[in-house]
Amino acid sequence: MVIKVFLASSSGSTAIKKKQQDVVGFLEALKVEYDPLDIACNEENRMWMRQNVPEEKKPANGIPLPPQIFNEESYCGDYDTFFDAKEDNSVYAFLGLPPPPGSKEEEEAEVQEEEEGDVEETQEEEVE
Repeated sequence: MVIKVFLASSSGSTAIKKKQQDVVGFLEALKVEYDPLDIACNEENRMWMRQNVPEEKKPANGIPLPPQIFNEESYCGDYDTFFDAKEDNSVYAFLGLPPPPGSKEEEEAEVQEEEEGDVEETQEEEVE
């Protein structure tokens, strides 16, 4: 699975530059492999990104701004949803990747699976 991060190498907006740096820096810190795809100097990348961001996720003007994040062809989200996932310690789930062994996210997933298993056992007991 390849994470694609659509960026603008020559953005005039410092806000966009900071958001791009935040996403890329965090992915690098987690050692997540990704492809940075420039939309400023590659029209094909720009068109692909615009066509593949879901309509409900596009801003009012219809043109999504970078950074936009995909797992292969599957849309993950923009900076705001990435930031929310980062705050919730759920970046791997956001990216559609399995959490690495020993990570906080893996521990939370295991606890959740155990809790779901307890609920299923309780429901089975009630049926009997």
